[in-house]
Amino acid sequence: MSEKTTDALQTAIDQALKADRPRLAKYLSIETVAAKHLGIEETVSVIEQSLQELGAEVEVWRDIPGSNPFVFGTLPAGPNGNSDKTLLFYNHYDVQPAEPLDEWDSEPFQLTEKNGQYVARGVSDDKGEFMLRLSAVKALQATGGLPCNLKFILEGEEEVGSPHIEPMTKKHGAALAADAIIWETGGKDADENFQVTCGVKGTASFNVTAKSAESDLHSSLAAFVDNAVWRLVQGLSTLRGPKGEVLVDGFNDGVKPLTPTEQAAVDQLPFNEEATRKNFGLKLPLLSDKPAEALINRPTITINGISGGYEGNGLKTVLPKEARAQLDCRLVPGQDPRHVSELVQQQLDKNGFSDLHVSYNQGEPAFRSDLTDSFVQTAVATAHEVYGDAVKLVPNAGGSGPQAPFFEAVGVPIIDVGSTWAGSGAHAPNENVRVSDYVQAARYTARVLQNFGEK
Repeated sequence: MSEKTTDALQTAIDQALKADRPRLAKYLSIETVAAKHLGIEETVSVIEQSLQELGAEVEVWRDIPGSNPFVFGTLPAGPNGNSDKTLLFYNHYDVQPAEPLDEWDSEPFQLTEKNGQYVARGVSDDKGEFMLRLSAVKALQATGGLPCNLKFILEGEEEVGSPHIEPMTKKHGAALAADAIIWETGGKDADENFQVTCGVKGTASFNVTAKSAESDLHSSLAAFVDNAVWRLVQGLSTLRGPKGEVLVDGFNDGVKPLTPTEQAAVDQLPFNEEATRKNFGLKLPLLSDKPAEALINRPTITINGISGGYEGNGLKTVLPKEARAQLDCRLVPGQDPRHVSELVQQQLDKNGFSDLHVSYNQGEPAFRSDLTDSFVQTAVATAHEVYGDAVKLVPNAGGSGPQAPFFEAVGVPIIDVGSTWAGSGAHAPNENVRVSDYVQAARYTARVLQNFGEK
């Protein structure tokens, strides 16, 4: 691509982002919280209109029982584009609840620009990413047309575990057919390296409950009566070692070792402990002396929360009759979410805690693209064009998402790229992206489409 053409595209991107800022603000202003059943239809209408303004054909799929609507859009390659190549964008339109509200420095559902950042719930995860992709498409249309066919699929339940993705991909697999998929989000690490991430960890969520009596008892009886909260924490403490190691028999069976290519990619990943501690306010020692590798390929078991007994004001000296904990496991390729929860129950039984009951909530298997795939290599090469030497290829993220059902339905590589940075605070108060990263990610999106569409 000539320097003149590149300059024209960058100018068009800058113009599109400026013109589209009101649309971004409108999209972010909707409190689209799937967990509370808020804002769904209003958000779907904004998405539908936004895609149609670019000339896309749009369908709203309401044929998956119990699901929030899926929005599907298609755009053909321009007259000079490659109509034999199709790229699918996946995004989600639901966001996390904004609570705790008193920790926000501005209104969470009002786009605020300060200190070089866009701040709002969903600006990084993941409404902002969708809007910058539309701006990149608009710029391409204004400077010669789309270099390939595009498809968009947006769901409204990602933040509650994407429970209806699998039936949707099975039903609409033919419509979703593409040569590659760009996932919802991504960005820069703590050392400002732009990451091309090629997969996700899996997850298994389950509850563990304990019951020790039919009613709460006077705490004086603790001299000879056990209680549910103590019983629960004692049982849970047998599942994990002091360094985070999972002590459940069979938990790691089936875990696939990293390939030489994946291991080489992991070995070149930096880990900035000082920046990580500062960004998250960490107080305790790290659990691994190889945190970058652990994030990629170490399964985990985590207590998300425990409830039981009395925690209110004043005194109430009781032996709680019931206690409950919610846990999740982050999984790697080769682990089955439901089987993992069954193994936890078996381990509690073996450890003498058969009275504790494990109930499975939901889960997602892990997924990892082939790092040697040509599209992955194109994505990395394009990243070097836009970001210079500060680029890292990452086998998978530490978080989870429904990539496996997409791969089963479409069978093509999936990458995560976007505009976030180490301080974006997705799911936290004051969620943000830096404006400069937002602009840069739009430029990257346009360039990767151009390189992907080359004949």
